[in-house]
Amino acid sequence: MTIYPAIDLRNGECVRLFRGLADQQKTYYEDPLVPALLWKKHGADFLHLIDLDGAFSGNSANLKLVEKIVQAIGVKVQLGGGMRDDFSIERALNLGVDRVIIGTRACMEPEWIGRLVRQFGPERIVVGIDAKDGLVATKGWVETSELSAIELAERARDLGAKWIIHTDISTDGAMLGPNLDAQRKIAQAVPECQIIASGGVTTMRDVDSLRLLQSDCSNLEGLIIGKALYEKTIKPSELFDPQNSGVLP
Repeated sequence: MTIYPAIDLRNGECVRLFRGLADQQKTYYEDPLVPALLWKKHGADFLHLIDLDGAFSGNSANLKLVEKIVQAIGVKVQLGGGMRDDFSIERALNLGVDRVIIGTRACMEPEWIGRLVRQFGPERIVVGIDAKDGLVATKGWVETSELSAIELAERARDLGAKWIIHTDISTDGAMLGPNLDAQRKIAQAVPECQIIASGGVTTMRDVDSLRLLQSDCSNLEGLIIGKALYEKTIKPSELFDPQNSGVLP
């Protein structure tokens, strides 16, 4: 299972939000390159970057910082936040980003997914599905649609998408553990897609719970971990060393 350390960018800093709320922010590093290099040092080979300014405003705002990170660390990067038009996506990919995550517009205009997959290839486009009570949230999680997360996942699959990040908003940044049932339902609904789980991972027991879920859902490819790393409730040495897994009895 691939571990994706999360680096959320806002005003040029590395921050974390509580359940996606803009006014519930904690800054961990003034220079996001510091945690990027730290996670690489501990063994991460893929980073998850989110441009929160872009997510809230609709326009990418931290691409120079993203480019700095990509050029300095030498590991793979996927980027989301403000990826709502072809120019933003092409610009991000040209910076060296390996995958671009589309969220808001994927919900509002699903057919766009198919065009992006055809233009850039299925390995470079990730559909980000952020769900609250099973319904898709958009525009930095400030709006909730009437479309269910499973419906969007099925549409994305039918349009050729191969990668989906499923975030359960109610658990994100809350340090209460992941919503295993929600992750299971998404994975089982679209077995043709690779699913990356996000939200709520707090302890190594949570990590092992998702690894155990992978035995039933082989398409559960990875998990994103953010606040648990910054609050040190999970040690990187445990997370990236397979010999330290297996907390569950």
